[in-house]
Amino acid sequence: MLALEQAFAEILPALEKSLPGTHITGLDFAPPKGITFEALLAQARGDGHDPHADLTCPLLIVYTSGTTGRPKGAVLRQEALLWNAVMSQHMHGLTSEDHVLTVLPFFHVGGLNIQTTPALHFGATVTIHPRFTPDTTLTAIAHDRPTLTVLVPATIQAVTDHPDWASADLSSLKAISTGSTIVPPHLIERFVARGVPVLQVYGSTETCPIAVYTRLGGDLTRVGSTGLPGLCCEAVVIDDAGVELPPDAPGEIAVRGPNVFSEYWGNKEATHEALHDGWYRTGDIGLRDADGYFWVHDRKKNMIISGGENIYPAEVERVLLEHPDVMECGVVGRPDPRWDEVPVAYVIRRAGCLVEAEGLKTHVLTQLARFKVPREIIFVDDLPRTALGKVQHFMLRQLDEAARLQGETS
Repeated sequence: MLALEQAFAEILPALEKSLPGTHITGLDFAPPKGITFEALLAQARGDGHDPHADLTCPLLIVYTSGTTGRPKGAVLRQEALLWNAVMSQHMHGLTSEDHVLTVLPFFHVGGLNIQTTPALHFGATVTIHPRFTPDTTLTAIAHDRPTLTVLVPATIQAVTDHPDWASADLSSLKAISTGSTIVPPHLIERFVARGVPVLQVYGSTETCPIAVYTRLGGDLTRVGSTGLPGLCCEAVVIDDAGVELPPDAPGEIAVRGPNVFSEYWGNKEATHEALHDGWYRTGDIGLRDADGYFWVHDRKKNMIISGGENIYPAEVERVLLEHPDVMECGVVGRPDPRWDEVPVAYVIRRAGCLVEAEGLKTHVLTQLARFKVPREIIFVDDLPRTALGKVQHFMLRQLDEAARLQGETS
Protein backbone atom coordinates (compact mmCIF):
# COMPACT_ATOMS: atom_id res chain seq x y z
CA MET A 1 0.00 0.00 0.00
CA LEU A 2 1.31 3.45 -0.95
CA ALA A 3 -0.44 6.68 0.06
CA LEU A 4 0.60 9.80 -1.78
CA GLU A 5 -0.44 13.36 -2.63
CA GLN A 6 -1.42 14.48 -6.09
CA ALA A 7 1.89 16.33 -6.42
CA PHE A 8 3.57 12.90 -6.75
CA ALA A 9 1.10 11.51 -9.31
CA GLU A 10 3.74 11.61 -12.05
CA ILE A 11 5.50 8.59 -10.52
CA LEU A 12 2.42 6.35 -10.96
CA PRO A 13 3.30 5.03 -14.46
CA ALA A 14 6.78 4.05 -13.25
CA LEU A 15 5.28 2.36 -10.19
CA GLU A 16 2.86 0.31 -12.28
CA LYS A 17 5.81 -0.95 -14.31
CA SER A 18 8.30 -1.64 -11.49
CA LEU A 19 5.89 -2.58 -8.65
CA PRO A 20 2.71 -3.82 -10.32
CA GLY A 21 1.29 -5.26 -7.08
CA THR A 22 1.32 -1.93 -5.23
CA HIS A 23 -2.09 -0.59 -4.12
CA ILE A 24 -2.30 3.20 -4.48
CA THR A 25 -4.25 5.51 -2.17
CA GLY A 26 -4.58 9.20 -2.97
CA LEU A 27 -4.55 11.48 0.07
CA ASP A 28 -6.02 14.43 -1.84
CA PHE A 29 -7.08 12.93 -5.20
CA ALA A 30 -8.52 9.81 -6.83
CA PRO A 31 -5.60 8.06 -8.55
CA PRO A 32 -6.15 5.88 -11.63
CA LYS A 33 -6.61 2.25 -10.52
CA GLY A 34 -6.59 3.40 -6.89
CA ILE A 35 -8.87 4.83 -4.23
CA THR A 36 -9.06 8.01 -2.17
CA PHE A 37 -8.03 8.09 1.45
CA GLU A 38 -11.62 8.81 2.49
CA ALA A 39 -12.83 5.74 0.61
CA LEU A 40 -10.13 3.64 2.24
CA LEU A 41 -11.28 4.77 5.69
CA ALA A 42 -14.89 3.97 4.79
CA GLN A 43 -13.87 0.39 3.95
CA ALA A 44 -12.09 -0.10 7.27
CA ARG A 45 -13.18 -3.13 9.24
CA GLY A 46 -12.14 -4.73 12.52
CA ASP A 47 -13.13 -5.32 16.09
CA GLY A 48 -10.97 -2.47 17.36
CA HIS A 49 -8.50 -4.78 19.05
CA ASP A 50 -5.24 -6.17 17.68
CA PRO A 51 -3.72 -8.62 20.18
CA HIS A 52 -0.33 -8.24 18.52
CA ALA A 53 -0.10 -4.43 18.85
CA ASP A 54 1.60 -2.95 21.91
CA LEU A 55 4.22 -0.34 22.74
CA THR A 56 7.06 -2.59 21.58
CA CYS A 57 5.70 -2.77 18.02
CA PRO A 58 7.52 -0.88 15.24
CA LEU A 59 5.74 2.31 14.19
CA LEU A 60 8.11 4.30 11.97
CA ILE A 61 11.13 3.79 9.78
CA VAL A 62 12.91 7.13 9.58
CA TYR A 63 16.01 7.47 7.44
CA THR A 64 19.15 9.16 8.70
CA SER A 65 20.18 12.35 6.96
CA GLY A 66 23.13 10.71 5.24
CA THR A 67 25.84 13.06 6.54
CA THR A 68 28.33 10.17 6.59
CA GLY A 69 27.22 8.22 3.53
CA ARG A 70 24.22 6.15 2.49
CA PRO A 71 21.20 6.79 4.79
CA LYS A 72 20.02 3.99 7.09
CA GLY A 73 16.43 3.31 8.15
CA ALA A 74 16.07 3.64 11.93
CA VAL A 75 13.12 1.62 13.25
CA LEU A 76 11.24 3.51 15.99
CA ARG A 77 8.78 1.66 18.19
CA GLN A 78 5.46 2.90 19.55
CA GLU A 79 7.13 3.47 22.92
CA ALA A 80 9.82 5.65 21.36
CA LEU A 81 7.24 8.18 20.19
CA LEU A 82 5.36 7.99 23.48
CA TRP A 83 8.37 8.81 25.67
CA ASN A 84 9.71 11.28 23.12
CA ALA A 85 6.39 13.15 23.48
CA VAL A 86 6.70 13.12 27.28
CA MET A 87 10.17 14.69 26.98
CA SER A 88 8.90 17.27 24.49
CA GLN A 89 6.20 18.24 26.99
CA HIS A 90 8.89 18.59 29.68
CA MET A 91 11.09 20.63 27.35
CA HIS A 92 8.45 23.02 26.02
CA GLY A 93 5.87 23.09 28.81
CA LEU A 94 3.57 21.74 26.11
CA THR A 95 -0.21 21.82 26.74
CA SER A 96 -3.39 21.56 24.70
CA GLU A 97 -3.41 25.38 24.56
CA ASP A 98 -0.23 25.49 22.47
CA HIS A 99 -0.10 26.07 18.72
CA VAL A 100 2.85 24.50 16.87
CA LEU A 101 3.98 25.85 13.49
CA THR A 102 5.77 23.10 11.54
CA VAL A 103 7.89 24.28 8.61
CA LEU A 104 10.44 21.45 8.50
CA PRO A 105 9.86 18.34 6.36
CA PHE A 106 8.40 15.18 7.88
CA PHE A 107 11.02 12.91 6.31
CA HIS A 108 13.33 14.39 8.96
CA VAL A 109 12.76 13.20 12.53
CA GLY A 110 13.15 16.75 13.84
CA GLY A 111 10.27 18.15 11.84
CA LEU A 112 8.17 15.13 12.70
CA ASN A 113 8.90 14.47 16.37
CA ILE A 114 10.40 17.43 18.25
CA GLN A 115 7.06 19.24 18.41
CA THR A 116 4.59 17.92 15.82
CA THR A 117 3.68 14.42 17.03
CA PRO A 118 4.05 15.50 20.69
CA ALA A 119 1.59 18.34 20.03
CA LEU A 120 -0.91 15.84 18.65
CA HIS A 121 -0.31 13.62 21.69
CA PHE A 122 -1.22 16.46 24.06
CA GLY A 123 -4.09 17.85 21.98
CA ALA A 124 -2.39 21.03 20.81
CA THR A 125 -2.99 22.75 17.46
CA VAL A 126 -0.57 22.09 14.60
CA THR A 127 -0.19 24.21 11.46
CA ILE A 128 1.82 22.47 8.73
CA HIS A 129 3.59 24.18 5.84
CA PRO A 130 4.37 22.04 2.78
CA ARG A 131 7.80 23.68 2.51
CA PHE A 132 9.84 26.35 4.26
CA THR A 133 10.27 29.88 3.00
CA PRO A 134 11.19 32.83 5.23
CA ASP A 135 8.29 34.89 3.85
CA THR A 136 5.58 32.37 4.67
CA THR A 137 7.13 31.57 8.05
CA LEU A 138 7.20 35.21 9.18
CA THR A 139 3.69 35.76 7.85
CA ALA A 140 2.38 32.69 9.67
CA ILE A 141 4.01 33.75 12.95
CA ALA A 142 2.32 37.15 12.68
CA HIS A 143 -1.14 35.99 11.54
CA ASP A 144 -1.57 32.42 12.84
CA ARG A 145 0.15 33.32 16.14
CA PRO A 146 1.83 30.00 17.00
CA THR A 147 3.42 29.59 20.40
CA LEU A 148 6.16 27.18 19.32
CA THR A 149 8.16 26.28 16.23
CA VAL A 150 11.34 24.38 15.33
CA LEU A 151 13.98 26.01 13.14
CA VAL A 152 17.40 24.63 12.19
CA PRO A 153 20.40 26.98 11.77
CA ALA A 154 19.88 27.36 8.01
CA THR A 155 16.23 28.39 8.46
CA ILE A 156 17.05 30.68 11.42
CA GLN A 157 19.53 32.47 9.21
CA ALA A 158 17.04 32.75 6.35
CA VAL A 159 14.31 34.14 8.62
CA THR A 160 16.56 36.59 10.47
CA ASP A 161 18.25 37.81 7.25
CA HIS A 162 14.84 38.58 5.71
CA PRO A 163 14.07 42.29 5.16
CA ASP A 164 10.92 41.99 7.30
CA TRP A 165 12.71 40.46 10.31
CA ALA A 166 13.20 43.72 12.23
CA SER A 167 9.49 44.57 12.09
CA ALA A 168 8.11 41.03 12.37
CA ASP A 169 5.55 40.39 15.12
CA LEU A 170 6.98 37.57 17.27
CA SER A 171 4.84 38.25 20.33
CA SER A 172 2.94 34.94 20.15
CA LEU A 173 6.09 32.82 20.47
CA LYS A 174 6.89 31.53 23.93
CA ALA A 175 10.03 29.83 22.52
CA ILE A 176 11.62 28.34 19.44
CA SER A 177 13.60 25.10 19.42
CA THR A 178 16.67 24.39 17.36
CA GLY A 179 19.19 21.64 16.76
CA SER A 180 20.04 19.20 13.92
CA THR A 181 23.63 20.44 13.99
CA ILE A 182 25.80 22.66 16.19
CA VAL A 183 24.05 26.04 16.36
CA PRO A 184 26.21 29.20 16.06
CA PRO A 185 25.59 31.41 19.13
CA HIS A 186 25.12 34.52 17.00
CA LEU A 187 22.04 32.95 15.38
CA ILE A 188 20.54 32.15 18.78
CA GLU A 189 21.17 35.72 19.90
CA ARG A 190 19.07 37.10 17.05
CA PHE A 191 15.91 35.58 18.54
CA VAL A 192 16.95 36.21 22.14
CA ALA A 193 17.43 39.89 21.31
CA ARG A 194 13.80 39.96 20.16
CA GLY A 195 12.62 38.48 23.45
CA VAL A 196 12.12 34.89 22.25
CA PRO A 197 13.87 32.14 24.27
CA VAL A 198 15.78 29.60 22.18
CA LEU A 199 15.74 25.99 23.37
CA GLN A 200 18.40 23.58 22.14
CA VAL A 201 17.76 19.90 21.58
CA TYR A 202 20.41 17.27 20.94
CA GLY A 203 19.65 13.89 19.48
CA SER A 204 19.45 12.02 16.22
CA THR A 205 17.15 9.97 14.05
CA GLU A 206 18.06 7.01 16.25
CA THR A 207 16.86 8.76 19.46
CA CYS A 208 13.49 9.85 18.02
CA PRO A 209 15.24 12.54 18.33
CA ILE A 210 14.90 14.09 21.81
CA ALA A 211 17.74 12.98 24.09
CA VAL A 212 19.40 16.05 25.66
CA TYR A 213 17.82 19.49 25.84
CA THR A 214 17.47 22.85 27.49
CA ARG A 215 13.95 23.52 28.72
CA LEU A 216 11.59 26.45 29.01
CA GLY A 217 12.05 27.87 32.50
CA GLY A 218 15.40 26.09 32.90
CA ASP A 219 18.96 27.39 32.85
CA LEU A 220 19.60 28.97 29.44
CA THR A 221 22.71 30.90 30.49
CA ARG A 222 25.33 28.27 29.60
CA VAL A 223 26.31 29.46 26.13
CA GLY A 224 26.80 26.59 23.72
CA SER A 225 25.34 23.93 26.01
CA THR A 226 22.64 21.68 24.64
CA GLY A 227 21.34 21.00 28.14
CA LEU A 228 20.69 18.02 30.40
CA PRO A 229 19.76 14.41 29.58
CA GLY A 230 16.07 13.97 28.89
CA LEU A 231 13.45 13.18 31.51
CA CYS A 232 13.02 9.60 30.21
CA CYS A 233 16.51 8.63 29.02
CA GLU A 234 20.16 8.57 30.03
CA ALA A 235 23.17 10.14 28.32
CA VAL A 236 26.85 9.68 29.13
CA VAL A 237 30.26 10.45 27.63
CA ILE A 238 32.44 7.38 27.02
CA ASP A 239 35.89 6.48 25.73
CA ASP A 240 36.60 4.10 22.85
CA ALA A 241 36.29 1.11 25.22
CA GLY A 242 32.83 2.21 26.37
CA VAL A 243 33.97 3.38 29.81
CA GLU A 244 32.20 6.48 31.16
CA LEU A 245 34.52 9.49 31.36
CA PRO A 246 34.74 12.03 34.22
CA PRO A 247 33.32 15.56 33.91
CA ASP A 248 34.89 17.86 31.31
CA ALA A 249 36.66 15.01 29.50
CA PRO A 250 35.70 14.83 25.80
CA GLY A 251 34.50 11.53 24.40
CA GLU A 252 31.68 9.90 22.48
CA ILE A 253 28.12 10.60 23.59
CA ALA A 254 25.99 7.51 24.26
CA VAL A 255 22.23 7.45 24.89
CA ARG A 256 20.01 4.78 26.47
CA GLY A 257 16.26 4.76 26.97
CA PRO A 258 12.87 3.77 25.55
CA ASN A 259 13.17 6.53 22.94
CA VAL A 260 16.14 4.81 21.25
CA PHE A 261 15.61 2.97 17.96
CA SER A 262 15.44 -0.83 17.93
CA GLU A 263 17.38 -1.56 14.73
CA TYR A 264 18.47 -0.33 11.32
CA TRP A 265 15.99 -1.81 8.87
CA GLY A 266 17.59 -4.75 7.08
CA ASN A 267 21.09 -3.91 8.34
CA LYS A 268 22.19 -6.16 11.20
CA GLU A 269 25.84 -5.18 10.89
CA ALA A 270 25.15 -1.46 11.33
CA THR A 271 22.73 -2.20 14.19
CA HIS A 272 25.36 -4.27 16.02
CA GLU A 273 27.92 -1.51 15.53
CA ALA A 274 25.64 1.21 16.95
CA LEU A 275 23.92 -0.56 19.88
CA HIS A 276 25.85 -1.93 22.86
CA ASP A 277 23.88 -3.31 25.83
CA GLY A 278 21.06 -0.89 25.09
CA TRP A 279 23.37 2.10 24.68
CA TYR A 280 23.33 3.88 21.34
CA ARG A 281 26.76 5.18 20.45
CA THR A 282 25.97 8.38 18.61
CA GLY A 283 29.28 9.00 16.87
CA ASP A 284 29.26 12.55 18.28
CA ILE A 285 32.09 13.93 20.40
CA GLY A 286 31.18 16.08 23.37
CA LEU A 287 31.68 16.59 27.08
CA ARG A 288 29.57 16.79 30.21
CA ASP A 289 30.38 19.29 32.96
CA ALA A 290 30.23 18.65 36.71
CA ASP A 291 26.58 19.81 36.79
CA GLY A 292 25.59 17.32 34.07
CA TYR A 293 25.21 19.80 31.19
CA PHE A 294 26.35 18.65 27.75
CA TRP A 295 28.39 20.40 25.09
CA VAL A 296 28.60 18.80 21.63
CA HIS A 297 31.87 19.33 19.76
CA ASP A 298 31.50 17.54 16.44
CA ARG A 299 30.96 14.25 14.65
CA LYS A 300 33.64 11.73 15.56
CA LYS A 301 34.25 11.07 11.86
CA ASN A 302 34.78 14.79 11.23
CA MET A 303 37.58 15.17 13.79
CA ILE A 304 40.94 16.19 12.34
CA ILE A 305 44.11 14.86 14.00
CA SER A 306 47.01 17.17 13.18
CA GLY A 307 50.42 16.46 14.71
CA GLY A 308 48.72 14.45 17.44
CA GLU A 309 46.31 17.29 18.31
CA ASN A 310 42.55 17.01 17.92
CA ILE A 311 40.83 19.68 15.86
CA TYR A 312 37.04 19.85 15.82
CA PRO A 313 35.88 21.37 12.51
CA ALA A 314 32.77 22.79 14.22
CA GLU A 315 34.99 24.92 16.49
CA VAL A 316 36.86 26.41 13.53
CA GLU A 317 33.58 26.89 11.65
CA ARG A 318 32.09 28.74 14.64
CA VAL A 319 34.96 31.24 14.64
CA LEU A 320 34.82 31.70 10.88
CA LEU A 321 31.08 32.36 11.05
CA GLU A 322 31.68 35.14 13.57
CA HIS A 323 33.44 37.12 10.82
CA PRO A 324 30.91 39.57 9.35
CA ASP A 325 31.86 38.72 5.75
CA VAL A 326 31.31 34.95 6.09
CA MET A 327 27.89 33.56 5.17
CA GLU A 328 28.57 29.81 5.49
CA CYS A 329 31.57 27.51 5.72
CA GLY A 330 32.76 23.93 6.07
CA VAL A 331 36.07 22.71 7.48
CA VAL A 332 37.61 19.31 6.67
CA GLY A 333 40.93 17.56 7.12
CA ARG A 334 43.40 17.19 4.26
CA PRO A 335 46.21 14.59 4.30
CA ASP A 336 49.62 16.12 5.04
CA PRO A 337 53.02 14.34 4.93
CA ARG A 338 54.31 16.14 8.04
CA TRP A 339 51.24 16.59 10.26
CA ASP A 340 49.09 13.63 9.05
CA GLU A 341 46.21 16.07 8.49
CA VAL A 342 45.72 19.81 8.30
CA PRO A 343 42.43 21.76 8.31
CA VAL A 344 41.18 23.44 5.16
CA ALA A 345 38.11 25.65 4.96
CA TYR A 346 35.54 26.15 2.22
CA VAL A 347 33.85 29.52 2.65
CA ILE A 348 30.84 31.26 1.12
CA ARG A 349 31.25 35.03 1.38
CA ARG A 350 28.34 37.36 1.96
CA ALA A 351 27.14 39.20 -1.13
CA GLY A 352 29.34 42.19 -1.93
CA CYS A 353 32.07 41.21 0.55
CA LEU A 354 35.64 40.81 -0.64
CA VAL A 355 37.45 39.44 2.42
CA GLU A 356 40.52 37.45 1.42
CA ALA A 357 41.95 34.22 2.80
CA GLU A 358 44.72 35.87 4.82
CA GLY A 359 42.21 38.14 6.54
CA LEU A 360 40.14 35.13 7.62
CA LYS A 361 43.23 33.26 8.83
CA THR A 362 44.18 36.26 10.97
CA HIS A 363 40.65 36.36 12.36
CA VAL A 364 40.79 32.68 13.35
CA LEU A 365 44.24 33.13 14.92
CA THR A 366 42.83 35.77 17.31
CA GLN A 367 40.69 33.07 18.97
CA LEU A 368 42.26 29.67 18.28
CA ALA A 369 45.68 28.06 18.45
CA ARG A 370 47.84 28.32 15.33
CA PHE A 371 47.53 24.60 14.50
CA LYS A 372 43.74 25.06 14.19
CA VAL A 373 44.03 27.84 11.60
CA PRO A 374 43.04 26.49 8.14
CA ARG A 375 46.07 25.76 5.97
CA GLU A 376 44.04 26.89 2.98
CA ILE A 377 40.78 28.80 2.57
CA ILE A 378 38.85 28.18 -0.64
CA PHE A 379 36.00 30.51 -1.59
CA VAL A 380 32.99 28.78 -3.17
CA ASP A 381 29.43 29.59 -4.20
CA ASP A 382 27.83 26.59 -2.48
CA LEU A 383 28.52 23.62 -0.22
CA PRO A 384 27.25 20.03 -0.35
CA ARG A 385 24.43 19.75 2.15
CA THR A 386 21.45 17.74 3.31
CA ALA A 387 17.84 18.77 2.72
CA LEU A 388 17.93 20.68 6.02
CA GLY A 389 21.04 22.64 5.08
CA LYS A 390 23.53 20.61 7.13
CA VAL A 391 26.97 20.57 5.47
CA GLN A 392 27.94 17.07 4.34
CA HIS A 393 31.54 16.92 5.45
CA PHE A 394 32.16 13.50 3.91
CA MET A 395 31.24 14.91 0.48
CA LEU A 396 33.32 18.02 1.09
CA ARG A 397 36.33 15.79 1.87
CA GLN A 398 35.73 13.91 -1.38
CA LEU A 399 35.58 17.18 -3.35
CA ASP A 400 38.76 18.43 -1.68
CA GLU A 401 40.54 15.16 -2.44
CA ALA A 402 39.48 15.30 -6.09
CA ALA A 403 40.62 18.93 -6.42
CA ARG A 404 43.96 18.12 -4.76
CA LEU A 405 44.63 15.15 -7.06
CA GLN A 406 43.67 17.19 -10.09
CA GLY A 407 46.09 19.92 -9.01
CA GLU A 408 48.92 17.37 -8.67
CA THR A 409 48.37 16.01 -12.18
CA SER A 410 47.84 19.30 -13.98
